[in-house]
Amino acid sequence: MTTAVYPGSFDPVTNGHMEIIRRAAALFGRVVVLVAANALKTYLFSEEERVALLQSCTETLPNVTIDSSGMLVALYAREIAADAIVKGLRAMTDFDYEFQQSLVNRQLNPRAETIFLPASGTSMFLSSSMVKQVCALGGDISEFVPREALPLIVKRIIDKQ
Repeated sequence: MTTAVYPGSFDPVTNGHMEIIRRAAALFGRVVVLVAANALKTYLFSEEERVALLQSCTETLPNVTIDSSGMLVALYAREIAADAIVKGLRAMTDFDYEFQQSLVNRQLNPRAETIFLPASGTSMFLSSSMVKQVCALGGDISEFVPREALPLIVKRIIDKQ
């Protein structure tokens, strides 16, 4: 069985993330969605909350599990014997950063191949930051986030103001 890791901060999870998760689940026998730590980011949701949100959004995908780690993704992938690291790409700016990261990951873990999945046209512009900004300014984000996560995301953003 092939195993893939799909890392991200998922703060909050978006429909773009869910698209990549579903596509990866169709390509690999097992997909571990990894809530990865990034010391440079300030989070709206705790690590535990992001894991719980992802679990509720992926419960219909039997080959998808959710985990969290502060390890480097390449080392985490080695630890779970993953064959691939899945990265979603929205635009060319994503590609530059993700390509550099894939080269480092290959040095750290030659076994795990980086697989780039381009976002669909409807998700091409979508980011967690954009979702937070739209919601904070009173916009409707129901088209951008999974319905399971919508009430909690809206409440957290409104409460934060």
